[in-house]
Amino acid sequence: MRMFASLAAAAVVATSLAAGGAALAQDKTRIVVVSHGQASDPFWSVVKNGVDAAQKDYGVTVEYRAPDTFDMVKMAQLIDAAVASRPDGLAVSIPDAAALGDSIKNAIASGIPVVSFNSGSDVREKLGVLVHVGQTEFEAGLGGGKKMKEAGVRKAICVNQEVGNVALDLRCEGFAKGLEGDVKVVAVTMDPTAIQSAIKAQFAANPDIQGVLTLGPSAAEPTMQALEEMDALKQVKVATFDLSPTVLQAVRDGKMLFAIDQQQYLQGYLPVAFLTLYKKYGLMPAGTVMTGPGFVTKDNAAKVIDLSAKGIR
Repeated sequence: MRMFASLAAAAVVATSLAAGGAALAQDKTRIVVVSHGQASDPFWSVVKNGVDAAQKDYGVTVEYRAPDTFDMVKMAQLIDAAVASRPDGLAVSIPDAAALGDSIKNAIASGIPVVSFNSGSDVREKLGVLVHVGQTEFEAGLGGGKKMKEAGVRKAICVNQEVGNVALDLRCEGFAKGLEGDVKVVAVTMDPTAIQSAIKAQFAANPDIQGVLTLGPSAAEPTMQALEEMDALKQVKVATFDLSPTVLQAVRDGKMLFAIDQQQYLQGYLPVAFLTLYKKYGLMPAGTVMTGPGFVTKDNAAKVIDLSAKGIR
């Protein structure tokens, strides 16, 4: 089964929490979470909040590790080090299966149960990972493209701030198919100033661009600043993957068309919950536990802003 319904996943968690708490307070389970995103990043800080909440709820020990930058060599080394420490479970994001696959297979061969999250739904089964927690990236991009098309956009750019992250490539591919128009992928770095310059250069060369999709707040915020400086924000439809306080305010105020929400708090919480239950009871869902995509628009942004202030959305 490729997908496991979100409602069913929620039921598993609700049941486990009802039976957990005090019963698991003295649990000696140790889980390592290895992510390609730093806990200081606005998106990944919410993932980390989910990890921390699950650690507290289940009374287990969880170690969160990530490279200082998007570095697949370093991430593979972190996975190898985690495997060598013999944890009871390993949760990993998989932005590049070619770079991380051997390390993940080694973990599984060593008898360590592995759950993937955030990125890796397309390679989970091939690698032997038990379950993936996240969204299917192509379909999320597809939905974004369709929404942008409904808004009248026919020519757009897709801004990729992590070149080499396969999940982000799939987002742009899905967006292009959903839009059924002219889409150019613009590769940038994580440098906000460089992103602004790249956006301005694109519009200088192609003033007929009608829409911009960014793949995360780190690209969305400087993109919006560049459009504001060009006095083009009112004419151009802007949307992004993932949430941040600035993104949510822009959606609420009508400056951004929508934000695609993958509920990353669950991507931190559920792998810890599943690995704990797997060790204790042998329980594990199958396939992909979908945490998104959901769409935050002007109609529901205010409610999401309240949860964002609490570090949950």
